[in-house]
Amino acid sequence: MRLYLIRHAESTNNALGTISEEMYETHRTYDPELTDIGKEQAQLVGAFIAEYTQAGVSSDRVALEPFGFTHLYVSPMKRTLDTAKPIAEALDIAPQVWTDIHEIGGLFTAEIDENGEEIITGYPGLTRTEIADQYPTYQLPDTVTDAGWWGADRGKETPAEFVSRAVTVALALRQRIYTDDRIALVAHGAFIDALLKALFNQSPSHPNQLYYGHYNTGITRIDYEKWSGDPSDRLYIRYMNNVTHLPVDLRTR
Repeated sequence: MRLYLIRHAESTNNALGTISEEMYETHRTYDPELTDIGKEQAQLVGAFIAEYTQAGVSSDRVALEPFGFTHLYVSPMKRTLDTAKPIAEALDIAPQVWTDIHEIGGLFTAEIDENGEEIITGYPGLTRTEIADQYPTYQLPDTVTDAGWWGADRGKETPAEFVSRAVTVALALRQRIYTDDRIALVAHGAFIDALLKALFNQSPSHPNQLYYGHYNTGITRIDYEKWSGDPSDRLYIRYMNNVTHLPVDLRTR
């Protein structure tokens, strides 16, 4: 099995973070759209993956084996749904929404009241009908309903729930290591970090201690293989955070 992890293109929340932390906290939205830069990044990563899906293609930029995705999974958040669209169109593949690969916390906003207490508000997210209308080729699981996929009553996911979810996804992927699948996940920065730690059997750690950072639309490839003469499985990190498809002025975090 080959696994490709692709971070979404620049969102409006990402752009706020480049201005100031205060601006991010006060103007952050629970399910942001892509910026104009993000839309350009999404088109570029789609074209790049399409180019390297053709066998025998060559380029001066980097030597890569063809991608050839057999499965394209995407988080149900807007920024990932929109990032996956050019990839899906370029490859003529139907993306499959996987709710478990959403970003840390879920869909929420946080405010501080007059007593200094944090007030969390949860949001349902796009409904099944809305996703079907806006992304008609996407395949939806039963966890996406006409009431949304997150649920206002869920509020904000706890750190323990987040880590558990990343481990659950890692275990699901491990079940497919003996297949010839080439699986791509279009997901989020913090989730990709947590998933990599789960895949590497590393303990969760604070981002200040260890963080597998990805630029917007950065690509990581990991191979699972059965090692000859060894009963264990071997994981190969082929490359991480590949952004050769982006000119320098479009490399954002």
